[in-house]
Amino acid sequence: MSGMGDGYVGTAQDAVRIRRLEKQREVERRKIQELKNKSASVGGQTGLLQFGSGTSEILDTAFKKETVGLVTREQYVEKRVNLRNKIEEEEKEKLQKLQQEEEELQLAKRKKRKIKVNSHLSFADDIENRSDEENGGNKGQELKRFGKFGKDPTVETSFLPDSEREAEEQAERERLRKQWLHEQEQIRNEALEITYSYWDGAGHRRVIQARKGDTIGEFLRAVQQQLAPEFREIRTTSVENLLYVKEDLIIPHQHSFYELIVNKARGKSGPLFHFDVHEDVRTIADATIEKDESHAGKVVERHWYEKNKHIFPASRWEIYDPTRKWERYTIHGD
Repeated sequence: MSGMGDGYVGTAQDAVRIRRLEKQREVERRKIQELKNKSASVGGQTGLLQFGSGTSEILDTAFKKETVGLVTREQYVEKRVNLRNKIEEEEKEKLQKLQQEEEELQLAKRKKRKIKVNSHLSFADDIENRSDEENGGNKGQELKRFGKFGKDPTVETSFLPDSEREAEEQAERERLRKQWLHEQEQIRNEALEITYSYWDGAGHRRVIQARKGDTIGEFLRAVQQQLAPEFREIRTTSVENLLYVKEDLIIPHQHSFYELIVNKARGKSGPLFHFDVHEDVRTIADATIEKDESHAGKVVERHWYEKNKHIFPASRWEIYDPTRKWERYTIHGD
């Protein structure tokens, strides 16, 4: 027969039958491909999308090997159909195996997460592994009983971090801070009666009203206004050129009466937190008991002080230092 050297290709009817069978196989291939795509979207395995992409090439190669030489029409059709079925069955089995492995992997991950969540109870795994038949109605009772376990109130846990406790403590500290500031502000606004002497070589005693929160500079400004009508040199000087001397200490302008009172500051010859004048009237002297005396502070013009600072009492005066402590009071000498 002429034209048979390359193998028998069949008649037109065989070709129609082959095309019909190929259409059926194409429908099956689409179904398989849909399963592959669905498995890839669920499991995130890109390899499943690539699996079986070369089915046509594999079929052609295998068919060529199976149809070497002369074959009849029936053999041609039968071998091609059988070979395609065999390859597609193998492909389907591989796909099912991969899907099964993927499902087992996802199941193992879910079990691992579930065990991790319940790991705060040492007996959680036992509860999870018991079947409903073994537990029966006791399972709910056991879980209810176990749910009552918590922190032992007899154990000291104050050293452990606790956001709720820390928030409550912070709120309490803030409340106490605001309360303290409010109380101190009320103290600063309290009236204070100060007895002082304008000193120009002789004492001119006066009394003036101030507030505990006033600074020495504000006090000296009020003193200047009080003395200006009577003393001409006070009218022509500035507040910066006035000095306030209390218990032989020159107190700088920036310090306040409140600061001296709160710190219970002391000078060389008496306390700095008393601003009236009183003497110790005890009839029996006791060296172990500190004297309770307060002397009137002196308001001095700076020019007078510079001129007479080598003469008593100005020779005893020193600048007030809050860090220095005076353990005993003296009136004369150093």
